[in-house]
Amino acid sequence: MLKQFPDYFIDGLEIASVYGTFPQSLWNGGRIVNGVFDKNTVKIVVREFDKLGIPLRFTFTNPEITEEDLKDDFCNYVLKTANNGKNGVIVVSPLLEEYIRTKYPDYRITSSTCKRITDISKLNEESEKNYDIVVLDYDFNNRFDFLEKVENKEKCEILVNACCQPGCPKRVQHYQDIGKMQKAICSYLKTSQKVPFDPEKYGAKDENSDYCPYMKYDFADVKKHSTHITPEDIFEKYVPMGFSQFKIEGRTLNAFSMTEYYLYYLVKPEFRDKVRMVFYGLLMDKEVISSAF
Repeated sequence: MLKQFPDYFIDGLEIASVYGTFPQSLWNGGRIVNGVFDKNTVKIVVREFDKLGIPLRFTFTNPEITEEDLKDDFCNYVLKTANNGKNGVIVVSPLLEEYIRTKYPDYRITSSTCKRITDISKLNEESEKNYDIVVLDYDFNNRFDFLEKVENKEKCEILVNACCQPGCPKRVQHYQDIGKMQKAICSYLKTSQKVPFDPEKYGAKDENSDYCPYMKYDFADVKKHSTHITPEDIFEKYVPMGFSQFKIEGRTLNAFSMTEYYLYYLVKPEFRDKVRMVFYGLLMDKEVISSAF
């Protein structure tokens, strides 16, 4: 739609990448991804995004990676399939990062916000390393005293709509728990699956035992956070400072919630209702887009 109807979209926008991962990816982190995915479909997804000219960035941000995990067949298959020099990987684990740099040197490497780098000197050190992108810790969104001190601003990416509670003291632990749960799910999927899934059997804590309400925050809730950044702020404050890369969170949201974020950040206000009807119609009927305009 951005290519076909550019007048509806905010000027100067480019979809630089789409990030996420396929189900059963043991290296996945940040969000739990359930289920299984056919390897042939992986090829199709990679091929179709390549046709669009949009790079994929795989969220291989599991902090709980071991040497044994590096042998994971499915994750290695994904990287081999998408190894075309255009795609990237988001990393947290130094062990996994080194493995990918050595075995798949053509991938662009992104330093994840999951690293929770909250010291300006350490952040600037990170941006000097061999990363294509460094995603800032979103606690510093709207902290312009901090942002002014960020070096290599053009290399840094800002997460504009973080759902997590600002200043959350459990964020790092939460990422660790998610990593363990992802590994537990993948281990379970390799069994006969004749018994119900018991995460503790695979070394993970039940995800419902320490429930985080912020994981379920919707579009309206997130806009109340002090870390929230509006579309107007992006162009009136952040771009003039030298920032040019912005990330929209939501890879495990339902399609309707994700659509609202796309409309909010990508579409001009006067066209949002029109485009919303097309998007929602598209979700209900894939053929509606052909006649909507």
